[in-house]
Amino acid sequence: MQDNSVLEMRGIFKSFPGVKALQNVDFTLRQGEIHALMGENGAGKSTLIKVLTGVHPKDEGTVFVKGFENAVNIRSPEDAQKVGISTVYQEITLCNNLTVAENMYIGRTKGAFVDWKKMNADAAKILNELQIPVEPTAQLSSCSIAIQQMVAIARAVDMECKILILDEPTSSLDDNEVAKLFKLMLGLKAKGVGIIFVTHFLEQVYEVCDRITVLRDGKLVGEYEIKDLPKVELVSKMLGKALDGLSTVKKPESFSCAPGEVPVYQAESLCSASGVKPFDFSIYKGEVNGFTGLLGSGRSESVRAIYGADKVFGGKVKVNGKSAKISRPIDAMKKGISYLPEDRKHDGIVGDLSVRDNIILALQVLKGFFKPISYAKAQAFAEEYIKLLEIKTASADTPIKSLSGGNQQKVLLARALLSDPQYLILDEPTRGIDIGTKTEIQELVLKLAKEGKSVTFISSEIDEMLRTCSRLVVMRDLKQVGELKGEDLTQSKIMATIAGGEK
Repeated sequence: MQDNSVLEMRGIFKSFPGVKALQNVDFTLRQGEIHALMGENGAGKSTLIKVLTGVHPKDEGTVFVKGFENAVNIRSPEDAQKVGISTVYQEITLCNNLTVAENMYIGRTKGAFVDWKKMNADAAKILNELQIPVEPTAQLSSCSIAIQQMVAIARAVDMECKILILDEPTSSLDDNEVAKLFKLMLGLKAKGVGIIFVTHFLEQVYEVCDRITVLRDGKLVGEYEIKDLPKVELVSKMLGKALDGLSTVKKPESFSCAPGEVPVYQAESLCSASGVKPFDFSIYKGEVNGFTGLLGSGRSESVRAIYGADKVFGGKVKVNGKSAKISRPIDAMKKGISYLPEDRKHDGIVGDLSVRDNIILALQVLKGFFKPISYAKAQAFAEEYIKLLEIKTASADTPIKSLSGGNQQKVLLARALLSDPQYLILDEPTRGIDIGTKTEIQELVLKLAKEGKSVTFISSEIDEMLRTCSRLVVMRDLKQVGELKGEDLTQSKIMATIAGGEK
């Protein structure tokens, strides 16, 4: 190993049935650096991390860790922890039925008895140091996704690791929480910890990282100093294309409906058990609109009320001008409304089912239990959407849990589109996925609108909302505080409205 290296991976190979996930990949992490691991979904980033942490055994290759004379054989996450590797994955892997402190120390207490007072005190100390606003005795299920993510990071940091892997840690965090995380990362870097940072936010990479390793199609593209790789070149290397794909997504023209046109969906004073305050909302045929606001502002709660995913307590709803009662998702589905949820792992995919079965799931629910879709039709539907959305999978029989996050998201889009909805709700459809797939989804949204479908689009990235939406409902503290369109649809105006002022 080089003197300044804390980790070296050499000649790593890993294959799954029908897929060569990693092919002769090298990766070096220096002591006291923040190193970005970049690439499209399916490039091999997650597989490389899972090989390093013992989740998947490597087929070939060697791994060296500082402090060990010979190559280490990491066969389990426990082995990884023993050599000083801690990981925070993109999908939160904590136990909702336990407290915050119990999640931080599960598997780390010694002996038959637990000193609960000391455990809670130790947890409170690190939570306070990281400025995470949660009590150690709070049930994790009562915490927001952002707080759960921060608790996972606190657990990893408290294990005194020398290699910290952060896999999309900022995907559920607002700007203030991201700033706190970056401060923490820079502090750990100063102490000599090597940090592997996986993210799809380019600005974040250039804000805190020292070097970048790029993977594409399971192969190493290259390793670069951050100062030597402009953003446009990074995107080019990730995509294998000469142009920045996002630049091809054109902002939609100002939307206007015909005089007297009836909205596809209209709500008046809608409110739900999630705590969202009564709000008004409408969407017309061929329109792309969205909800925007900071994390926890009520964006997701609003669309869950529209879809009936949360219990609705009040308000009036009309679909195509006629009164409708939508108290359950099946009611919305029967009215031609489809929904892609924010949390694809818990509310979207059925991990053990195949790609094919996940695609046809919503259509089968609409048809009913006694009208099963034949295998031939199901296979035809799956093949059609695998081709249409360019889903990377060995076959339609592949369990969806084996796919990358971006390809899982495409399967959920296929499921939503197969039922031929007139109104499609997409909550964070591009979160945690690569730039190329983001481009494809944004272009698909605009294409669907041109074909006459109505789309409500939610993203934590304001520039993405501006690229796709012609009207935005602004939320703050679970309350609708404004609606922007036309010349007012600018980043500065959105931020001013969110903040409660004018600019």
